[in-house]
Amino acid sequence: MAMQVEPSIIGIDVAKAELVIYFLGQTYSIENTPQAIRAWLKDLPSLCEIAIEATGTYHMDVIELAHRKGHHIYVIDGSRLHHYRKGTGGRAKTDASDAQLLARHLQNEKGALRRWSPPPKAYRTLQTLLRRRAALVKARTIIQQSLGAEPLLKAGLKRLISQINTLDAQIQKHLRDTVRDAGLSEQVQRCKALEGVGDLTAYALVMAFLRGDFRNSDAFVAFLGMDVHVRDSGTKTGKRKLTKKGDSEARRLLYCAAMAARRSKRWAGVYQAYLDRGLATTQALVILARKLVRIAFALMKNGTDYQPAPAS
Repeated sequence: MAMQVEPSIIGIDVAKAELVIYFLGQTYSIENTPQAIRAWLKDLPSLCEIAIEATGTYHMDVIELAHRKGHHIYVIDGSRLHHYRKGTGGRAKTDASDAQLLARHLQNEKGALRRWSPPPKAYRTLQTLLRRRAALVKARTIIQQSLGAEPLLKAGLKRLISQINTLDAQIQKHLRDTVRDAGLSEQVQRCKALEGVGDLTAYALVMAFLRGDFRNSDAFVAFLGMDVHVRDSGTKTGKRKLTKKGDSEARRLLYCAAMAARRSKRWAGVYQAYLDRGLATTQALVILARKLVRIAFALMKNGTDYQPAPAS
């Protein structure tokens, strides 16, 4: 009878310039470049299990290359790792200790983790374009606020803002083209039928829906980071906070959609009822945004069109 061999477990802490790796009790670093990563992968045993912290985009090369080699990848949310460190009594936070902690987390908690799989091409394109546009809009706002009150710069500022607006229009055209080419136009239209949901929010909802086979709307809400941390103990009710996992730009767009939806006939009374219960404006808008997410999920999951019903 063949002896079953446990897979090797690896923890990787990611920075823009380097990867700090914990493997077989040793910690070392390599350059965060495709060439260095390929060379490192050649020397690994087959079917390793790799835990790596999500870092925006800097971790993408290593997880994609390792996945192609047949290794199992687990992308760990930074907040989850932070709380795990506290739970284990860890006081140090260095690149080396984080790499070791990631390996330990995977070793002990693998049953609760979800293995990474490559997203559809349209998902990656939509996510990148939405993030780039968010950065562009933020820069435009900063520039306008910083330079707008200076008369001597008025003409130059006008030209610069015009160029930024042109770039914004180009990004939005690429978003439309991506949706059309991926055959997602009907899903976008379903989401846009919701009060307050425009093109960009619809793109974000469809993008998120592409990422996984969600069991229900609760899982979809959690993927967007709009679920709530509950911290109750005995008779004490702790403060509720959003987990804020997932894509921050998608959450921002959904919050803006809720701000628009609250003025609609469909949702105005619901929003006011939340305020009458003593909820703060932000709390009421987040709840309304979650309602929009749940409805959008049902529309996309079932392939049905929006039929407004009395809100509750």
